Amino acid sequence: MSLTPKADQATPADLGGRHGGGGRRGGRGVDGRRRRRRVLRWSATVLAVVILGTAGAGYLYYQHLNGNLKKDDLNIGDAKDRATKTEANAAGQTPLNILLIGSDARDSKENQKLGGAKETFGAKPLADVQMLLHVSADRTNMSVVSMPRDTLVSIPKCTDPDSGEVYEALDRVMTNRSLGRGGPGCSVATWEKLTDIHIDHFMMIDFSGVVSMADAIGGVPVCVDKNIESRDSKGHGSGLKLKEGTTYVQGEQALQWLRTRYGFEDGSDLARAKAQHMYMNSMVRQLRENATLSNPGKLRALAESATKALTVDPGLGTVAKLYDLAGELKKVPTSRITMTTMPNEYDTIQTGRVVPTDDATKLFRLVREDIALDGKDKKKTTEEKASTDPAAADGEIAVQVQNGTRTDTLAAVSGRATTVAGLLAGKGFTQAVADGSAAPATETTLVRYPSADLQGDAERVAKALGIPTSAVKRSTDVSGVTLVIGADWREGTAYKAPKQDDKTPKTADALNASDTKACMKVDPDFTW
Repeated sequence: MSLTPKADQATPADLGGRHGGGGRRGGRGVDGRRRRRRVLRWSATVLAVVILGTAGAGYLYYQHLNGNLKKDDLNIGDAKDRATKTEANAAGQTPLNILLIGSDARDSKENQKLGGAKETFGAKPLADVQMLLHVSADRTNMSVVSMPRDTLVSIPKCTDPDSGEVYEALDRVMTNRSLGRGGPGCSVATWEKLTDIHIDHFMMIDFSGVVSMADAIGGVPVCVDKNIESRDSKGHGSGLKLKEGTTYVQGEQALQWLRTRYGFEDGSDLARAKAQHMYMNSMVRQLRENATLSNPGKLRALAESATKALTVDPGLGTVAKLYDLAGELKKVPTSRITMTTMPNEYDTIQTGRVVPTDDATKLFRLVREDIALDGKDKKKTTEEKASTDPAAADGEIAVQVQNGTRTDTLAAVSGRATTVAGLLAGKGFTQAVADGSAAPATETTLVRYPSADLQGDAERVAKALGIPTSAVKRSTDVSGVTLVIGADWREGTAYKAPKQDDKTPKTADALNASDTKACMKVDPDFTW
């Protein structure tokens, strides 16, 4: 009997190491290089699971495989820190956002052997690899954004769903600490707070899961332009040893490839991330194109390995749901999958730590607005971007106007909310009033609304003032349509929207999954 799953989606997770960063710009020094060493190692495997992982699960094994899956709560942060749920487009389609988490847990003899660091056995795991997988609403493209493990973020308050222990919010701490604060649901909460992107699911995998998965699919082809041995005179390195050209790596050798930084290009985390992107892309192609995967024995082994390796949220807690998710992801052509790394730079205070740049903010916006990172989207019209919710008559729309013009160097413009409320009234919005309470500083002008039934009203206000639809945001922080005047509109009665382009920042180091010619450059000091 064949498996007939129900529709649902998933949020995978990545794994990683424990040591701090340092060295070159962007957290890519000798120690800082470690911050990405497992970023795609785990994610590549998890993506493989999502794309095909349950395709071989037959009815006789259904309950057994369900029992293999471990489950944890999706989001254990406070409601105020959560992103609003993504709304459907005009065609009723909704994007899918999945967080891939890689745990560095040394909670078993096998994980300890693979991960080393005996002194950390039994310690709280770290989410050293975190990648957001975004599938477009129309399923024509997929974007992957990885976050360096040494990124300093604000971790929101999280409550352990099992013990009830409350972890208070933290500022400027490494993102990988989120996993140890109640589970993967805190990593999800941290991403939502940082990016304002609603996450639908997560998936998490550990060291042993990577090895078993690589074995189950029969290896992944990788390429080096010279013979390589990742080991320096002091014994540092992953131990990877390959001949020039293409090699199918699996098991522990696959793990070595994904951990390697000594020997790849400049020995930095940037080079390691590139190698991991290549591995992930190659695995996607392998799973989709290799006819040997139709072998029932291999598919069964893959399903067994996948379900044992994964921790998922309840929304993905059955093989049927994973299978259905795989079907959704397989709709995306390989040529429309884009891998990126969150743009970052060294923090000026904490050595070896990195922080998101303005380019990262732009990258998050593109994902949030469901804009393809490969630049191949058909340009959406204003009408297509807008809500289908009809607006009330202008005079019936109540609008609160807030003054958010304060900046780090300039005080708020006195009376600005009153001025703009008067401007709205003159345009027929007679229920527009200035809100005299203190408003948070806002870089760009926004129109906020609390619920779907007010989206059309909010968009109507924005249109009347020349504010782009992309600046209309749903927010639980407001009780009605609220215009927040930003620092970009400190004077005048005509709003000039800041110029925006929808091109993926070059600093995101994008790589297309269909690139079959990618080959890692080997440092001459690590050849044999």
